[in-house]
Amino acid sequence: MLQFVLEGVLFVEKPWLKHYVEGQPAEVDIPEISLPELLQQSVEKYREKTAITFFDQTFTYEELFDHVKRVASAFHKRGLKKGDRVALMLPNTPFYPISYYAALMCGATIVQVNPLYKPDELRYILNDSGSTFIVAFEPLAPVVEAVKKDTHLKEVIFASIESVSQFHELLQDEGDKVPEIAIDPKEDVAVLQYTGGTTGRSKGAMLTHYNLVANTVQSAIAIKPVSDPGNERVLMVAPLFHVYGMTSGMNLAFYNGNNLIMLPRFEVEEVVKTIEKHQPTNFPGVPTMYIALLNYAKNHQTKLDSFKSCTSGSAPLPVEVLEQLHSVTGAPVAEGYGLSEASPTTHRNPVVGTQKPGSIGIPFPNTDVKIVDQDTGERELAVGEIGEMIIRGPQVMKGYWNMPEETEQTIRNGWLYTGDLAKMDEDGYFYIVGRKKELIIASGYNVYPIEIEDVLYEHPKVLEAAVFGVPHEYRGETIKAVIVPQEGQTLTEDEIVSFCKEKLAAYKVPKIIEFRDEMPKTAVGKILKRKLQEEG
Repeated sequence: MLQFVLEGVLFVEKPWLKHYVEGQPAEVDIPEISLPELLQQSVEKYREKTAITFFDQTFTYEELFDHVKRVASAFHKRGLKKGDRVALMLPNTPFYPISYYAALMCGATIVQVNPLYKPDELRYILNDSGSTFIVAFEPLAPVVEAVKKDTHLKEVIFASIESVSQFHELLQDEGDKVPEIAIDPKEDVAVLQYTGGTTGRSKGAMLTHYNLVANTVQSAIAIKPVSDPGNERVLMVAPLFHVYGMTSGMNLAFYNGNNLIMLPRFEVEEVVKTIEKHQPTNFPGVPTMYIALLNYAKNHQTKLDSFKSCTSGSAPLPVEVLEQLHSVTGAPVAEGYGLSEASPTTHRNPVVGTQKPGSIGIPFPNTDVKIVDQDTGERELAVGEIGEMIIRGPQVMKGYWNMPEETEQTIRNGWLYTGDLAKMDEDGYFYIVGRKKELIIASGYNVYPIEIEDVLYEHPKVLEAAVFGVPHEYRGETIKAVIVPQEGQTLTEDEIVSFCKEKLAAYKVPKIIEFRDEMPKTAVGKILKRKLQEEG
Protein backbone atom coordinates (compact mmCIF):
# COMPACT_ATOMS: atom_id res chain seq x y z
CA MET A 1 0.00 0.00 0.00
CA LEU A 2 1.40 3.38 -1.03
CA GLN A 3 2.12 5.83 1.79
CA PHE A 4 3.46 9.36 1.58
CA VAL A 5 3.92 12.43 3.76
CA LEU A 6 2.60 15.87 2.85
CA GLU A 7 3.12 18.85 5.16
CA GLY A 8 3.79 16.50 8.05
CA VAL A 9 0.56 14.51 7.63
CA LEU A 10 0.77 10.81 6.83
CA PHE A 11 -1.39 9.85 3.90
CA VAL A 12 -2.28 6.37 2.77
CA GLU A 13 -3.49 6.03 -0.78
CA LYS A 14 -6.92 4.37 -0.64
CA PRO A 15 -6.73 3.49 3.06
CA TRP A 16 -10.19 1.94 2.75
CA LEU A 17 -8.78 -1.05 0.88
CA LYS A 18 -7.63 -2.65 4.12
CA HIS A 19 -11.29 -2.89 5.14
CA TYR A 20 -12.32 -4.86 2.08
CA VAL A 21 -13.35 -8.43 2.89
CA GLU A 22 -10.57 -10.92 2.36
CA GLY A 23 -10.51 -11.86 -1.29
CA GLN A 24 -12.45 -8.79 -2.45
CA PRO A 25 -10.56 -7.10 -5.26
CA ALA A 26 -9.85 -3.38 -5.39
CA GLU A 27 -10.65 -3.51 -9.10
CA VAL A 28 -13.20 -5.71 -10.83
CA ASP A 29 -13.73 -6.38 -14.52
CA ILE A 30 -16.81 -4.55 -15.77
CA PRO A 31 -18.34 -6.31 -18.77
CA GLU A 32 -18.94 -4.02 -21.74
CA ILE A 33 -22.48 -5.21 -22.40
CA SER A 34 -25.94 -3.67 -22.46
CA LEU A 35 -28.49 -4.00 -19.66
CA PRO A 36 -30.71 -6.34 -21.74
CA GLU A 37 -27.65 -8.55 -22.32
CA LEU A 38 -27.01 -8.55 -18.58
CA LEU A 39 -30.58 -9.70 -18.00
CA GLN A 40 -30.27 -12.33 -20.73
CA GLN A 41 -27.22 -13.80 -19.01
CA SER A 42 -29.26 -14.20 -15.83
CA VAL A 43 -32.14 -15.75 -17.76
CA GLU A 44 -29.79 -18.37 -19.20
CA LYS A 45 -28.40 -19.12 -15.75
CA TYR A 46 -31.56 -18.91 -13.61
CA ARG A 47 -34.25 -19.77 -16.17
CA GLU A 48 -36.65 -21.59 -13.81
CA LYS A 49 -36.00 -19.43 -10.76
CA THR A 50 -38.64 -16.91 -9.67
CA ALA A 51 -37.71 -13.44 -10.92
CA ILE A 52 -40.71 -11.44 -9.67
CA THR A 53 -43.33 -11.85 -7.00
CA PHE A 54 -46.18 -9.35 -7.08
CA PHE A 55 -48.85 -10.18 -4.50
CA ASP A 56 -50.16 -13.56 -5.74
CA GLN A 57 -48.43 -13.38 -9.15
CA THR A 58 -45.03 -14.87 -9.88
CA PHE A 59 -42.82 -14.78 -12.98
CA THR A 60 -39.84 -17.00 -13.65
CA TYR A 61 -36.82 -15.52 -15.39
CA GLU A 62 -37.89 -17.29 -18.58
CA GLU A 63 -41.42 -15.84 -18.33
CA LEU A 64 -40.08 -12.36 -17.57
CA PHE A 65 -37.81 -12.42 -20.60
CA ASP A 66 -40.63 -13.70 -22.81
CA HIS A 67 -42.76 -10.71 -21.72
CA VAL A 68 -39.85 -8.35 -22.36
CA LYS A 69 -39.39 -9.67 -25.91
CA ARG A 70 -43.11 -9.43 -26.67
CA VAL A 71 -43.26 -5.81 -25.54
CA ALA A 72 -40.01 -4.98 -27.37
CA SER A 73 -41.54 -6.40 -30.55
CA ALA A 74 -44.73 -4.39 -29.98
CA PHE A 75 -42.72 -1.20 -29.35
CA HIS A 76 -40.75 -1.78 -32.54
CA LYS A 77 -43.95 -2.25 -34.57
CA ARG A 78 -45.22 1.06 -33.17
CA GLY A 79 -42.17 2.84 -34.50
CA LEU A 80 -39.80 2.92 -31.51
CA LYS A 81 -36.24 3.18 -32.73
CA LYS A 82 -32.74 3.55 -31.36
CA GLY A 83 -32.17 6.82 -29.53
CA ASP A 84 -35.86 7.50 -28.88
CA ARG A 85 -36.85 8.37 -25.31
CA VAL A 86 -39.47 6.32 -23.48
CA ALA A 87 -40.93 7.80 -20.29
CA LEU A 88 -41.97 5.40 -17.55
CA MET A 89 -44.51 6.78 -15.07
CA LEU A 90 -45.18 3.65 -13.07
CA PRO A 91 -45.24 2.47 -9.48
CA ASN A 92 -43.52 -0.79 -8.51
CA THR A 93 -45.41 -3.31 -10.64
CA PRO A 94 -44.25 -5.94 -13.16
CA PHE A 95 -45.07 -3.39 -15.88
CA TYR A 96 -42.00 -1.43 -14.88
CA PRO A 97 -39.17 -3.97 -15.45
CA ILE A 98 -40.92 -5.36 -18.53
CA SER A 99 -41.21 -1.89 -20.12
CA TYR A 100 -37.72 -0.91 -18.96
CA TYR A 101 -35.85 -3.81 -20.55
CA ALA A 102 -38.13 -3.89 -23.62
CA ALA A 103 -37.42 -0.25 -24.44
CA LEU A 104 -33.69 -0.74 -23.84
CA MET A 105 -33.78 -3.79 -26.13
CA CYS A 106 -35.03 -1.44 -28.86
CA GLY A 107 -32.05 0.84 -28.25
CA ALA A 108 -34.23 3.50 -26.64
CA THR A 109 -33.47 5.58 -23.56
CA ILE A 110 -35.59 5.30 -20.41
CA VAL A 111 -36.84 8.57 -18.89
CA GLN A 112 -37.62 8.12 -15.21
CA VAL A 113 -40.82 9.88 -14.12
CA ASN A 114 -42.17 10.11 -10.59
CA PRO A 115 -45.84 8.99 -10.61
CA LEU A 116 -46.57 11.74 -8.06
CA TYR A 117 -45.76 14.49 -10.54
CA LYS A 118 -48.39 17.09 -11.32
CA PRO A 119 -49.03 18.27 -14.93
CA ASP A 120 -46.47 21.12 -14.89
CA GLU A 121 -43.75 18.81 -13.58
CA LEU A 122 -44.56 16.07 -16.10
CA ARG A 123 -44.73 18.54 -18.98
CA TYR A 124 -41.24 19.80 -18.24
CA ILE A 125 -39.68 16.31 -18.04
CA LEU A 126 -41.34 15.13 -21.25
CA ASN A 127 -40.37 18.24 -23.20
CA ASP A 128 -36.85 18.46 -21.87
CA SER A 129 -36.19 14.80 -22.69
CA GLY A 130 -38.09 14.85 -25.98
CA SER A 131 -39.94 11.67 -25.00
CA THR A 132 -42.07 10.20 -27.79
CA PHE A 133 -43.43 7.18 -25.89
CA ILE A 134 -44.84 6.98 -22.37
CA VAL A 135 -45.96 3.97 -20.37
CA ALA A 136 -48.05 5.24 -17.47
CA PHE A 137 -50.17 3.81 -14.69
CA GLU A 138 -53.83 4.03 -15.76
CA PRO A 139 -55.00 5.98 -12.68
CA LEU A 140 -52.58 8.72 -13.81
CA ALA A 141 -54.35 9.13 -17.17
CA PRO A 142 -55.80 12.59 -16.30
CA VAL A 143 -52.28 13.95 -15.61
CA VAL A 144 -50.89 12.52 -18.86
CA GLU A 145 -53.84 13.63 -20.95
CA ALA A 146 -53.59 17.15 -19.52
CA VAL A 147 -50.12 17.61 -21.02
CA LYS A 148 -50.12 15.31 -24.04
CA LYS A 149 -50.90 18.03 -26.60
CA ASP A 150 -48.03 20.18 -25.32
CA THR A 151 -45.38 17.45 -25.78
CA HIS A 152 -43.74 15.29 -28.47
CA LEU A 153 -45.62 12.17 -27.39
CA LYS A 154 -46.65 9.84 -30.21
CA GLU A 155 -47.60 6.77 -28.17
CA VAL A 156 -49.36 6.76 -24.80
CA ILE A 157 -49.75 3.32 -23.24
CA PHE A 158 -51.64 2.86 -19.99
CA ALA A 159 -51.13 -0.09 -17.68
CA SER A 160 -53.58 -1.31 -15.05
CA ILE A 161 -53.48 -3.95 -12.35
CA GLU A 162 -57.26 -3.80 -11.96
CA SER A 163 -58.38 -4.55 -15.50
CA VAL A 164 -57.25 -5.36 -19.02
CA SER A 165 -55.40 -2.33 -20.34
CA GLN A 166 -53.43 -1.17 -23.37
CA PHE A 167 -50.31 -2.71 -21.87
CA HIS A 168 -51.94 -6.13 -21.91
CA GLU A 169 -52.36 -5.71 -25.68
CA LEU A 170 -48.58 -5.37 -25.96
CA LEU A 171 -48.17 -8.63 -24.06
CA GLN A 172 -50.28 -10.38 -26.70
CA ASP A 173 -47.69 -9.57 -29.36
CA GLU A 174 -46.11 -12.65 -30.90
CA GLY A 175 -42.63 -11.33 -30.20
CA ASP A 176 -41.65 -11.87 -33.80
CA LYS A 177 -40.16 -8.41 -34.41
CA VAL A 178 -37.64 -8.01 -31.63
CA PRO A 179 -35.11 -5.64 -33.20
CA GLU A 180 -31.43 -6.52 -33.36
CA ILE A 181 -29.89 -3.27 -32.22
CA ALA A 182 -26.17 -2.63 -31.88
CA ILE A 183 -25.59 -0.89 -28.56
CA ASP A 184 -22.35 0.79 -27.57
CA PRO A 185 -22.43 0.35 -23.79
CA LYS A 186 -20.00 3.18 -23.03
CA GLU A 187 -21.63 5.72 -25.32
CA ASP A 188 -25.34 4.87 -25.57
CA VAL A 189 -27.52 6.41 -22.87
CA ALA A 190 -29.74 3.86 -21.13
CA VAL A 191 -31.48 6.12 -18.63
CA LEU A 192 -32.17 9.80 -18.12
CA GLN A 193 -32.40 10.19 -14.36
CA TYR A 194 -33.69 13.64 -13.50
CA THR A 195 -32.22 15.23 -10.42
CA GLY A 196 -35.57 16.64 -9.34
CA GLY A 197 -37.33 19.83 -10.18
CA THR A 198 -40.15 21.47 -12.09
CA THR A 199 -38.20 24.19 -13.83
CA GLY A 200 -35.38 24.35 -16.30
CA ARG A 201 -32.99 23.90 -13.43
CA SER A 202 -33.87 20.21 -13.26
CA LYS A 203 -31.15 18.18 -14.98
CA GLY A 204 -31.28 14.80 -16.70
CA ALA A 205 -28.26 12.71 -15.70
CA MET A 206 -27.23 10.61 -18.71
CA LEU A 207 -26.48 7.12 -17.43
CA THR A 208 -25.02 4.80 -20.04
CA HIS A 209 -25.46 1.04 -20.17
CA TYR A 210 -21.87 0.75 -18.97
CA ASN A 211 -22.51 3.10 -16.02
CA LEU A 212 -25.44 1.03 -14.81
CA VAL A 213 -23.88 -2.36 -15.48
CA ALA A 214 -20.77 -1.18 -13.60
CA ASN A 215 -22.74 -0.07 -10.54
CA THR A 216 -24.74 -3.30 -10.57
CA VAL A 217 -21.53 -5.36 -10.58
CA GLN A 218 -19.95 -3.12 -7.92
CA SER A 219 -23.04 -3.51 -5.70
CA ALA A 220 -22.95 -7.28 -6.15
CA ILE A 221 -19.32 -7.38 -4.99
CA ALA A 222 -20.21 -5.27 -1.94
CA ILE A 223 -22.95 -7.66 -0.74
CA LYS A 224 -21.22 -10.88 -1.85
CA PRO A 225 -20.29 -12.00 1.71
CA VAL A 226 -23.99 -12.32 2.64
CA SER A 227 -25.38 -13.20 -0.80
CA ASP A 228 -26.37 -16.55 -2.27
CA PRO A 229 -27.17 -15.79 -5.93
CA GLY A 230 -30.29 -17.48 -7.20
CA ASN A 231 -31.68 -17.97 -3.72
CA GLU A 232 -32.24 -14.53 -2.21
CA ARG A 233 -35.57 -12.73 -1.89
CA VAL A 234 -35.40 -8.96 -2.24
CA LEU A 235 -38.19 -6.79 -0.82
CA MET A 236 -38.67 -3.97 -3.31
CA VAL A 237 -40.69 -1.10 -1.88
CA ALA A 238 -38.24 1.68 -2.67
CA PRO A 239 -39.55 3.15 -5.95
CA LEU A 240 -37.96 1.88 -9.13
CA PHE A 241 -38.25 5.32 -10.75
CA HIS A 242 -35.63 6.39 -8.20
CA VAL A 243 -32.06 5.56 -9.18
CA TYR A 244 -31.46 3.75 -5.88
CA GLY A 245 -34.41 1.41 -6.41
CA MET A 246 -33.53 0.87 -10.06
CA THR A 247 -29.91 -0.16 -9.49
CA SER A 248 -29.61 -1.39 -5.90
CA GLY A 249 -32.99 -3.07 -6.10
CA MET A 250 -34.08 -4.24 -9.54
CA ASN A 251 -30.91 -4.49 -11.60
CA LEU A 252 -28.91 -5.99 -8.74
CA ALA A 253 -31.62 -8.54 -7.92
CA PHE A 254 -31.87 -9.68 -11.53
CA TYR A 255 -28.09 -9.78 -11.95
CA ASN A 256 -27.88 -12.13 -8.98
CA GLY A 257 -30.82 -14.26 -10.12
CA ASN A 258 -32.89 -13.35 -7.08
CA ASN A 259 -36.63 -13.02 -6.49
CA LEU A 260 -37.76 -9.38 -6.59
CA ILE A 261 -40.78 -9.08 -4.28
CA MET A 262 -42.52 -5.92 -5.47
CA LEU A 263 -44.92 -3.65 -3.62
CA PRO A 264 -46.36 -0.54 -5.32
CA ARG A 265 -46.20 1.68 -2.23
CA PHE A 266 -45.01 1.68 1.34
CA GLU A 267 -47.89 0.87 3.67
CA VAL A 268 -46.41 -0.50 6.85
CA GLU A 269 -49.10 -3.14 7.50
CA GLU A 270 -48.87 -4.44 3.92
CA VAL A 271 -45.08 -4.48 4.13
CA VAL A 272 -45.12 -6.44 7.39
CA LYS A 273 -47.68 -8.86 5.94
CA THR A 274 -45.41 -9.37 2.92
CA ILE A 275 -42.36 -9.92 5.14
CA GLU A 276 -44.21 -12.55 7.17
CA LYS A 277 -45.50 -14.32 4.06
CA HIS A 278 -42.46 -14.25 1.75
CA GLN A 279 -39.59 -14.02 4.25
CA PRO A 280 -37.38 -11.67 2.22
CA THR A 281 -33.66 -11.93 2.87
CA ASN A 282 -32.62 -8.50 1.63
CA PHE A 283 -34.23 -5.10 1.94
CA PRO A 284 -32.96 -2.00 0.11
CA GLY A 285 -34.84 0.65 2.07
CA VAL A 286 -34.74 4.30 3.05
CA PRO A 287 -34.72 5.74 6.58
CA THR A 288 -38.42 6.61 6.68
CA MET A 289 -39.31 2.99 5.89
CA TYR A 290 -37.07 1.62 8.60
CA ILE A 291 -38.42 4.08 11.17
CA ALA A 292 -42.00 3.09 10.32
CA LEU A 293 -41.17 -0.62 10.58
CA LEU A 294 -39.50 -0.14 13.97
CA ASN A 295 -42.44 1.84 15.31
CA TYR A 296 -44.80 -0.86 14.11
CA ALA A 297 -42.71 -3.63 15.65
CA LYS A 298 -42.80 -1.85 19.03
CA ASN A 299 -46.59 -2.07 19.15
CA HIS A 300 -47.33 -5.32 17.35
CA GLN A 301 -46.34 -8.95 17.51
CA THR A 302 -44.23 -9.39 14.42
CA LYS A 303 -40.93 -10.87 13.33
CA LEU A 304 -38.45 -9.08 11.12
CA ASP A 305 -35.69 -11.65 11.43
CA SER A 306 -35.74 -13.10 7.89
CA PHE A 307 -33.30 -10.46 6.59
CA LYS A 308 -29.68 -11.41 5.95
CA SER A 309 -28.82 -7.82 5.07
CA CYS A 310 -30.44 -4.40 4.87
CA THR A 311 -29.15 -1.45 2.90
CA SER A 312 -30.13 2.15 3.45
CA GLY A 313 -29.92 4.90 0.89
CA SER A 314 -31.39 8.23 -0.28
CA ALA A 315 -30.85 10.03 3.05
CA PRO A 316 -28.77 9.74 6.22
CA LEU A 317 -29.90 7.00 8.59
CA PRO A 318 -29.89 8.22 12.20
CA VAL A 319 -27.42 6.21 14.28
CA GLU A 320 -30.10 5.40 16.87
CA VAL A 321 -32.37 3.98 14.18
CA LEU A 322 -29.53 1.93 12.70
CA GLU A 323 -28.76 0.36 16.07
CA GLN A 324 -32.43 -0.40 16.80
CA LEU A 325 -32.86 -1.92 13.37
CA HIS A 326 -29.89 -4.19 13.84
CA SER A 327 -31.21 -5.35 17.23
CA VAL A 328 -34.67 -6.12 15.78
CA THR A 329 -33.58 -7.79 12.53
CA GLY A 330 -30.25 -9.27 13.59
CA ALA A 331 -29.01 -8.36 10.13
CA PRO A 332 -26.16 -6.04 9.19
CA VAL A 333 -27.50 -2.64 8.15
CA ALA A 334 -25.20 -1.15 5.54
CA GLU A 335 -25.62 2.58 5.12
CA GLY A 336 -24.18 3.98 1.96
CA TYR A 337 -24.01 7.01 -0.26
CA GLY A 338 -24.87 7.74 -3.83
CA LEU A 339 -26.27 10.28 -6.21
CA SER A 340 -28.09 10.18 -9.53
CA GLU A 341 -24.94 11.25 -11.32
CA ALA A 342 -23.16 8.08 -10.13
CA SER A 343 -25.81 5.46 -11.03
CA PRO A 344 -26.05 5.90 -7.89
CA THR A 345 -23.80 4.16 -5.34
CA THR A 346 -20.20 5.12 -4.61
CA HIS A 347 -19.82 4.18 -0.91
CA ARG A 348 -21.21 1.62 1.48
CA ASN A 349 -20.42 0.34 4.95
CA PRO A 350 -19.18 -3.25 4.64
CA VAL A 351 -21.85 -5.89 5.33
CA VAL A 352 -19.14 -7.94 7.03
CA GLY A 353 -16.35 -6.31 9.00
CA THR A 354 -16.02 -2.80 10.39
CA GLN A 355 -19.12 -0.66 10.24
CA LYS A 356 -18.98 2.89 11.48
CA PRO A 357 -22.44 4.24 12.36
CA GLY A 358 -22.84 7.79 11.12
CA SER A 359 -20.43 7.25 8.23
CA ILE A 360 -21.32 6.49 4.61
CA GLY A 361 -18.71 3.73 4.65
CA ILE A 362 -15.93 3.11 2.16
CA PRO A 363 -15.73 3.48 -1.63
CA PHE A 364 -16.79 0.72 -3.98
CA PRO A 365 -14.22 -1.20 -6.04
CA ASN A 366 -13.01 0.75 -9.11
CA THR A 367 -13.91 3.99 -7.32
CA ASP A 368 -11.55 6.82 -6.40
CA VAL A 369 -12.62 9.47 -3.89
CA LYS A 370 -10.93 12.66 -2.73
CA ILE A 371 -11.77 15.53 -0.40
CA VAL A 372 -10.72 18.83 -1.96
CA ASP A 373 -10.78 22.45 -0.87
CA GLN A 374 -13.95 24.39 -1.63
CA ASP A 375 -12.20 27.41 -3.14
CA THR A 376 -10.29 25.80 -6.01
CA GLY A 377 -11.67 22.28 -6.00
CA GLU A 378 -8.17 21.02 -6.75
CA ARG A 379 -6.13 20.89 -3.53
CA GLU A 380 -6.54 17.52 -1.80
CA LEU A 381 -7.16 17.88 1.93
CA ALA A 382 -5.68 15.96 4.81
CA VAL A 383 -7.39 13.24 6.82
CA GLY A 384 -10.13 14.77 8.96
CA GLU A 385 -10.36 18.04 7.03
CA ILE A 386 -13.71 19.09 5.59
CA GLY A 387 -14.05 19.88 1.92
CA GLU A 388 -15.99 18.92 -1.19
CA MET A 389 -16.10 15.20 -1.99
CA ILE A 390 -15.22 14.33 -5.58
CA ILE A 391 -15.53 10.90 -7.17
CA ARG A 392 -14.13 9.05 -10.16
CA GLY A 393 -15.29 5.65 -11.39
CA PRO A 394 -17.06 3.68 -14.13
CA GLN A 395 -20.45 4.50 -12.58
CA VAL A 396 -20.07 8.27 -13.10
CA MET A 397 -22.53 9.64 -15.66
CA LYS A 398 -21.75 10.69 -19.19
CA GLY A 399 -23.05 14.20 -18.42
CA TYR A 400 -26.27 16.18 -18.20
CA TRP A 401 -28.78 15.95 -21.03
CA ASN A 402 -28.44 19.00 -23.30
CA MET A 403 -26.59 20.94 -20.59
CA PRO A 404 -22.92 21.17 -21.64
CA GLU A 405 -22.06 24.05 -19.27
CA GLU A 406 -23.51 22.30 -16.23
CA THR A 407 -21.68 19.13 -17.30
CA GLU A 408 -18.37 20.98 -17.45
CA GLN A 409 -18.96 22.42 -13.98
CA THR A 410 -19.83 19.04 -12.48
CA ILE A 411 -17.35 16.74 -14.23
CA ARG A 412 -13.80 18.08 -14.30
CA ASN A 413 -10.88 16.02 -15.54
CA GLY A 414 -12.95 12.88 -15.08
CA TRP A 415 -13.92 13.74 -11.48
CA LEU A 416 -17.54 14.15 -10.40
CA TYR A 417 -17.93 17.14 -8.08
CA THR A 418 -20.73 16.08 -5.74
CA GLY A 419 -21.45 19.38 -4.03
CA ASP A 420 -21.41 17.50 -0.74
CA LEU A 421 -19.10 18.50 2.09
CA ALA A 422 -17.36 15.56 3.71
CA LYS A 423 -14.30 14.31 5.56
CA MET A 424 -12.35 11.06 5.57
CA ASP A 425 -10.96 9.39 8.68
CA GLU A 426 -7.66 7.54 8.93
CA ASP A 427 -9.34 4.25 7.97
CA GLY A 428 -10.77 5.61 4.74
CA TYR A 429 -14.35 5.90 6.01
CA PHE A 430 -16.20 8.97 4.80
CA TYR A 431 -18.63 11.25 6.62
CA ILE A 432 -21.04 13.72 5.02
CA VAL A 433 -21.16 16.92 7.07
CA GLY A 434 -23.19 19.24 4.86
CA ARG A 435 -24.07 20.29 1.35
CA LYS A 436 -22.77 23.04 -0.84
CA LYS A 437 -26.01 23.00 -2.75
CA GLU A 438 -29.34 23.65 -1.09
CA LEU A 439 -30.78 20.26 -1.91
CA ILE A 440 -33.38 19.03 0.59
CA ILE A 441 -33.79 15.28 1.01
CA ALA A 442 -37.26 14.71 2.48
CA SER A 443 -38.39 11.09 2.94
CA GLY A 444 -35.82 9.99 0.40
CA TYR A 445 -36.97 12.45 -2.28
CA ASN A 446 -34.70 15.15 -3.66
CA VAL A 447 -36.30 18.58 -3.41
CA TYR A 448 -34.78 21.81 -4.69
CA PRO A 449 -35.88 24.96 -2.82
CA ILE A 450 -35.92 27.09 -5.96
CA GLU A 451 -38.78 25.10 -7.48
CA ILE A 452 -40.97 25.65 -4.42
CA GLU A 453 -39.96 29.30 -4.17
CA ASP A 454 -40.93 29.81 -7.81
CA VAL A 455 -44.40 28.46 -7.03
CA LEU A 456 -44.76 30.58 -3.88
CA TYR A 457 -43.85 33.69 -5.84
CA GLU A 458 -46.73 32.94 -8.19
CA HIS A 459 -49.17 33.55 -5.31
CA PRO A 460 -50.53 37.10 -5.61
CA LYS A 461 -50.27 37.75 -1.86
CA VAL A 462 -46.63 36.66 -1.52
CA LEU A 463 -43.95 39.33 -1.50
CA GLU A 464 -40.90 37.27 -0.60
CA ALA A 465 -40.28 33.60 0.07
CA ALA A 466 -37.41 31.45 1.22
CA VAL A 467 -37.47 27.66 1.39
CA PHE A 468 -35.02 25.37 3.14
CA GLY A 469 -34.77 22.04 4.90
CA VAL A 470 -34.90 21.57 8.64
CA PRO A 471 -34.09 18.36 10.52
CA HIS A 472 -36.98 15.97 11.04
CA GLU A 473 -36.94 12.79 13.11
CA TYR A 474 -38.96 10.73 10.61
CA ARG A 475 -38.41 12.33 7.20
CA GLY A 476 -34.72 13.11 7.68
CA GLU A 477 -35.49 16.64 6.60
CA THR A 478 -38.75 18.48 6.20
CA ILE A 479 -39.51 21.56 4.14
CA LYS A 480 -39.93 24.95 5.73
CA ALA A 481 -41.12 28.09 3.96
CA VAL A 482 -40.66 31.58 5.37
CA ILE A 483 -42.98 34.08 3.68
CA VAL A 484 -43.37 37.85 3.73
CA PRO A 485 -46.91 38.77 2.57
CA GLN A 486 -47.63 41.67 0.25
CA GLU A 487 -48.30 44.90 2.15
CA GLY A 488 -51.84 45.04 3.45
CA GLN A 489 -52.47 41.33 2.73
CA THR A 490 -53.03 38.54 5.18
CA LEU A 491 -52.14 34.94 4.47
CA THR A 492 -52.86 31.65 6.20
CA GLU A 493 -51.00 28.37 6.23
CA ASP A 494 -54.00 26.66 4.65
CA GLU A 495 -53.96 29.11 1.74
CA ILE A 496 -50.31 28.40 1.03
CA VAL A 497 -50.65 24.64 1.37
CA SER A 498 -53.69 24.50 -0.93
CA PHE A 499 -51.93 26.66 -3.51
CA CYS A 500 -48.81 24.50 -3.46
CA LYS A 501 -50.79 21.25 -3.65
CA GLU A 502 -52.21 22.36 -6.99
CA LYS A 503 -48.78 22.86 -8.49
CA LEU A 504 -46.40 20.50 -6.72
CA ALA A 505 -46.11 16.83 -5.84
CA ALA A 506 -47.23 16.23 -2.27
CA TYR A 507 -43.71 15.62 -0.92
CA LYS A 508 -42.62 19.09 -2.12
CA VAL A 509 -45.37 20.98 -0.28
CA PRO A 510 -43.95 22.89 2.73
CA LYS A 511 -44.76 21.23 6.03
CA ILE A 512 -43.74 24.24 8.16
CA ILE A 513 -44.81 27.76 7.20
CA GLU A 514 -43.71 30.91 8.97
CA PHE A 515 -44.91 34.43 8.18
CA ARG A 516 -42.64 37.42 8.76
CA ASP A 517 -42.73 41.15 8.25
CA GLU A 518 -39.27 41.14 6.67
CA MET A 519 -36.37 38.87 5.71
CA PRO A 520 -32.78 39.09 6.94
CA LYS A 521 -30.68 40.16 3.95
CA THR A 522 -27.15 40.88 2.80
CA ALA A 523 -26.02 44.32 1.81
CA VAL A 524 -26.95 43.61 -1.77
CA GLY A 525 -30.43 42.39 -0.85
CA LYS A 526 -29.91 38.62 -0.95
CA ILE A 527 -32.03 36.72 1.56
CA LEU A 528 -29.89 35.15 4.26
CA LYS A 529 -31.25 31.61 4.35
CA ARG A 530 -28.52 30.50 6.73
CA LYS A 531 -29.68 33.06 9.29
CA LEU A 532 -33.29 31.93 8.86
CA GLN A 533 -32.18 28.37 9.50
CA GLU A 534 -30.21 29.38 12.58
CA GLU A 535 -33.22 31.29 13.92
CA GLY A 536 -35.32 28.16 13.53
